[in-house]
Amino acid sequence: MDAHDTKKLLLQHGFKFSKSMGQNFLIDRNIPEKIVRLSGIDLSDGILEVGPGAGALTAELSKSAGKVTAVELDRRLIPVLKTTLEGRGNIEILESDILKLDIAATVREKMPGLRHRVCANLPYNITTPALSAFIDTGVFETITVMVQKEVAERICADPGTRQYGAFSVYANYYTEPKQLFDVPPECFMPRPAVTSTVVTLRPRREHILPPEDERQFFRTVRAAFGQRRKTLVNALYTAFGNELGKDEITDIVTLCGFNPQIRGETLGIEEFAKLSAELTNAKK
Repeated sequence: MDAHDTKKLLLQHGFKFSKSMGQNFLIDRNIPEKIVRLSGIDLSDGILEVGPGAGALTAELSKSAGKVTAVELDRRLIPVLKTTLEGRGNIEILESDILKLDIAATVREKMPGLRHRVCANLPYNITTPALSAFIDTGVFETITVMVQKEVAERICADPGTRQYGAFSVYANYYTEPKQLFDVPPECFMPRPAVTSTVVTLRPRREHILPPEDERQFFRTVRAAFGQRRKTLVNALYTAFGNELGKDEITDIVTLCGFNPQIRGETLGIEEFAKLSAELTNAKK
């Protein structure tokens, strides 16, 4: 659908955009086609879409996928979607909050026998928790989403860069993320103030740590980024000071081969894993 079609459809249903829901609908016909093509979706795939809006991406997904399950929180859009998607038998619309849904159970129930993927233009206001929920389920072959460019850069950031943070480590620990292409503001209605980026995350089949060590690993990561302006030693002391003395933490950082004056934003996943293991050993 282009801008004219979208305006006409929304006017017919008396729909008004909600800023609180982060609603920005695609109006460039080429973008949904490009997303689906680069996602590599075929009839063996069951697609979970979140925030279908007026259904532009949903309709394109239905042309290639075996089944599309679209989760929409805004009940005002249900009649809009029924109009847009009329006659497409491989689409099911769920009126629900994705952040309250049992995602793994839903995709298994709604799309049995199919390979599960996420493909969505995510509402800006739920980007991080939704992505975390998709990754944590462990049931998706790929997660392809449109997000704010700033978020995409944060997901794919390398150690030592301005964008690099705790979520970067989380995303790269569990997945292999890749930026696909940018989408300018004029491709949306209403026009957002920022550029968007389509990013795909392919979950890793193996992780460098056993599950029982991951909690301490991510505690260490969060501590290192909790106060970015502090040195790694001071940031860790803020988080672990009730368990370890500052001198002990300094010795641990040195033992790992790091300068005590460095900041956590310079460490990669393997370095955080080494640091986490030494912190655990020191507390025994």
